[in-house]
Amino acid sequence: MTERSVERTAVRDDDTATRPPLTERIQAKLTRAADEHRANAQPDSPDAQRRATGRGKKAPRRARLRLTRIDPWSVMKTAFLLSVAFGIVTVVSVFIVWSVLGAAGVWESINATAQDILGDEAAGTFDVTDYVGTSRVMGFTMLIAVVDVVLLTAVATLGAFLYNMAAALLGGVELTLAEDA
Repeated sequence: MTERSVERTAVRDDDTATRPPLTERIQAKLTRAADEHRANAQPDSPDAQRRATGRGKKAPRRARLRLTRIDPWSVMKTAFLLSVAFGIVTVVSVFIVWSVLGAAGVWESINATAQDILGDEAAGTFDVTDYVGTSRVMGFTMLIAVVDVVLLTAVATLGAFLYNMAAALLGGVELTLAEDA
């Protein structure tokens, strides 16, 4: 071990030896969060500023922002990208589930059950994979994924336009951001 790592270990040991118990640290954090909440609720009151400052610390800086416009083009690009990712995840997950069902013998079990119910001669040509085979299910899944990409992109873009109209009428969403001390 180098001198530096021994020094760091010694500092850590001394530091942890003087730390207050966990309950006190949690209580202090909760009190500080409550004081900041009060200060954010009424930033101009002297009582709130005194509570927020605590033990000689500076009050956290606050900024009041208003979200008045969302760019529909950026919303459309982002929604398209996320919906394509969602479509890929859907196709891959359906393929994995269908492969696991095939490997587990579910389709052979369904065929055997159909033969037992219908009789050997009537069910001799029945095969469940003709109806719900991997190729059909994957084709249907890809169709659904493409439709979802189009619909999710359109709905998100329409939502941005509707938000912009509502914000023009009502002023938008107001946020108060505070810097951590």
